[in-house]
Amino acid sequence: MLKRLVFAVVICLFVIAIISGCRGDNAGTTSVPQTFIPEEWVGKKIGVIIGTIHDQVIAEYIPGSVPAYFSDSQSIVLALRNGQIDGMLSDREEFEKVHSPHYPDLRLLEPEFDPSEAGMLVSKEKPELLQKINEFLAEIKADGTFDEMYDRWLGGDEIMPDIPQGTGEVLKFGTSGISDGFSYFKDGEIVGFDIEFAKRFAAWADMILETTVMDFSGLIPALQSGKIDFAASCFAITEERKKSADFTDPYLSAARALIVHDPAAAVSDESGGLISWLKTGFDRNLLQENRWKMIVDGLLVSIRITILAFTLATLLGFGVCGLRMSKKPALNAFGSIYVTVLRGTPIVVLLMIAFYVIFAKSNISGTTVAIIAFGANGAAFIGEIVRSAILTVDKGQIEAARSMGFSKAGAFFTVTFPQAVRVAFPVYMSELISLFKTTSVVGYVAVMDLTRAGDIIRSRTYDAFFPLLFVALVYLASASLMIWLLGWINRKTNKRLRRGNA
Repeated sequence: MLKRLVFAVVICLFVIAIISGCRGDNAGTTSVPQTFIPEEWVGKKIGVIIGTIHDQVIAEYIPGSVPAYFSDSQSIVLALRNGQIDGMLSDREEFEKVHSPHYPDLRLLEPEFDPSEAGMLVSKEKPELLQKINEFLAEIKADGTFDEMYDRWLGGDEIMPDIPQGTGEVLKFGTSGISDGFSYFKDGEIVGFDIEFAKRFAAWADMILETTVMDFSGLIPALQSGKIDFAASCFAITEERKKSADFTDPYLSAARALIVHDPAAAVSDESGGLISWLKTGFDRNLLQENRWKMIVDGLLVSIRITILAFTLATLLGFGVCGLRMSKKPALNAFGSIYVTVLRGTPIVVLLMIAFYVIFAKSNISGTTVAIIAFGANGAAFIGEIVRSAILTVDKGQIEAARSMGFSKAGAFFTVTFPQAVRVAFPVYMSELISLFKTTSVVGYVAVMDLTRAGDIIRSRTYDAFFPLLFVALVYLASASLMIWLLGWINRKTNKRLRRGNA
């Protein structure tokens, strides 16, 4: 176990050394032009965020270019700086506040594209709420509170004022949590312009605010399914989005521009090598604002989902195995259909169907939905594992046990089951490890797991490498510990292995 862990750490450090050594290698090359010329972008890849109108913008202003879809702007920046795409879209204010200070090797090309207005989204089933938000928005614009909030989060002290909580009904608010200035994590708490607006509105309307952080692309489906009442994440007002949700009055207006990588402006890493880079990475990504707590909390969520989902999958798996081995055609057919559907459906799709469709109108949390979805999916695999193991037991042994007076159940638990367990355990163990790693997709249903915690840290530190590599190392160490623990259990419970070790 220790040797495996040390080896894994060495490999990760080696990868980090290679990556960090490659940073800034392009410095000194020819600088890029400062003007956008549409004809030069035919066939080039431009990064856009899933769910935004950026792909519509490039179709209108940059015809012939190819959209490359990403889940967040940090991933687009990383791809752009690595040369995997040729450009990305950004608002000028976002570029000046976020990208330019952290990435001096990025350039904004002129001219900007026509500005678009942004609003907050409200469920179509909540027309009264829409009216109240518009009334509140007009009020804070008139008394200067809106400008005060804007200055605070877009260039000010970025400190959340003390806003009292309401006492009435619950107001479910959704946001992405990775939009600097508008919705982001600081000192372990969600803050930003949109968050302050939601808190002030809830206090004004005497409501209890319940904030849910989820992937940007999941906010509109969450509104449609009733998981949230309204959402804010700089949504550009479009006719297509109006079909799914109602927009508030506009509260922002932003012009978009094309961002490119300028290799000549890349800063070489002269910080003292790998050790210095690691120290800086630990300080920025883990120690500052106690961000390590997010990693710990995310890991605990991932482990909790894994254990509970795997327990559910095991219990359901035996039921699926029973159906598949039943001599009754109807039961056998049902088991076969269950296995085919659940094994053939990608877990991400299954997870989102469970969250946004099956449990759309319920108050079940995203964590519980994830446990149910992973448990149902794992049951199909575990059921087949157990069935295959049972079929490896020689029927002659079962017949011999029956001839000795064992009942059917007695023969199964005395002869068949112990042998099947020994055959199935290694594959069963692999299924647990696979499930643990697969939990990395639960961020799609508003669950703050280990991977999502890493994404949030990246959105705050703008460090493209360290959070990803650290999260990978945590997954690796946790999986290695699970493998060792399951191996120890196997050695202690397997008589053959105990005799071999003796």
